[in-house]
Amino acid sequence: MLMEEVLRRENLMIAHARVVKNGGAPGVDGMNIEELWDHCQKHWARIREELLGGTYGPQPIRRVEIPKPDGGGTRTLGIPTVLDRMIQQALLQVLQPIFDPTFSDGSFGFRPGRSAHDAIERAREHIAAGYGWVVDLDLEKFFDRVNHDVLMARVARVVKDKRVLLLIRRYLQAGMMEGGVVSPRAEGTPQGGPLSPLLSNVLPDELDKELEQRGHRFVRYADDCNVYVRSEEAGKRVMASLERFLAKRLRLKINRDKSAVARPAERKFLGYTVSRHRKPTLKVAPKSEQRLKRKLQPLFRRGRGRPLVDTIRELSRILRGWVAYFRLAEVTNCFERLDKWVRRKLRCILWRQWKKPRTRVQKLRELGVNLRPEGVGAYSRGPWWNAGASHMNVAVPSAALRDMGLVSLLDEHRRLARST
Repeated sequence: MLMEEVLRRENLMIAHARVVKNGGAPGVDGMNIEELWDHCQKHWARIREELLGGTYGPQPIRRVEIPKPDGGGTRTLGIPTVLDRMIQQALLQVLQPIFDPTFSDGSFGFRPGRSAHDAIERAREHIAAGYGWVVDLDLEKFFDRVNHDVLMARVARVVKDKRVLLLIRRYLQAGMMEGGVVSPRAEGTPQGGPLSPLLSNVLPDELDKELEQRGHRFVRYADDCNVYVRSEEAGKRVMASLERFLAKRLRLKINRDKSAVARPAERKFLGYTVSRHRKPTLKVAPKSEQRLKRKLQPLFRRGRGRPLVDTIRELSRILRGWVAYFRLAEVTNCFERLDKWVRRKLRCILWRQWKKPRTRVQKLRELGVNLRPEGVGAYSRGPWWNAGASHMNVAVPSAALRDMGLVSLLDEHRRLARST
């Protein structure tokens, strides 16, 4: 039976190791990762008996609000206890190989062996094949509004062990605690637990199958779905038809404000967009560039009170990860702009650290700039203007920042492009 496979010792050991590796904050019981092993040794016989008997009840999940990457509001995370994370991980390891082969070839999110880069490349293939219009679907609050009955009906088509089905439903319905108060949940699959990504693919897989049956070219990554068509009129028909299908069959709504029928160059997908040229050329979407700047602003503010080399060390880790994700971009002017902006922000930090006009003049002279105070704007201009002025570029050249460990996005992108 499936539950016995979930509770097999080897499967549980792998699940425990994965949860420990992933780390994360404690749940509502306050138990941290380091305490999980001892807790299991003391209580596992009882927990196992409850799981096999179908009487195990998950603890409530801890509600956490995090800012959305685009700065537009917050996203709700549900943090299960470390014990429930281990049990969910054990479930995932057994269920993933069963469900994944049944999923559509056009689905890429949260699937082993598939990535956002694969989804982006597939989207470019569709555009290059002459499908020059995109139906960009945004499912309204998808993770918050998944209907449990509809979702469990789809899960039950594949999973026949009633104990596993009951446990999954209990995880879906586990109350959410905030401020010491537990609120029941009747819908949604809050992000945060190991099982949530798999469950988030089960329901929209029916949308994928419908698109395949209609012969559409599409790419879906979690709740981001793009359908590629040859004309605007076809796109409008597809949009209206899918809106009816989602509402009737899956009880999901399209967010009209974020969905559109447009040219691919006018939309972004997973942080990328394409050029307006005849051949689709990948580039970083403007919103992704702005998102990085918003992410770095707190780091630059903290940098005013510590050595510049420490700021650069932390900054470079972020920049390397960012450019690694956007290594598929073929238009590089974004990397050049950001390099200039980052260098100017670092020079701005130095200017602020020097504080007094007399100190600024002295530091500039020490760095080889010999100008009168009024010539360097020491008294009349602000830090941002001075950071972009010639005297600061001479005093703190790009090579000096590179020697401190600053990563150049453009150089790193070129290096990654050569290695692929």
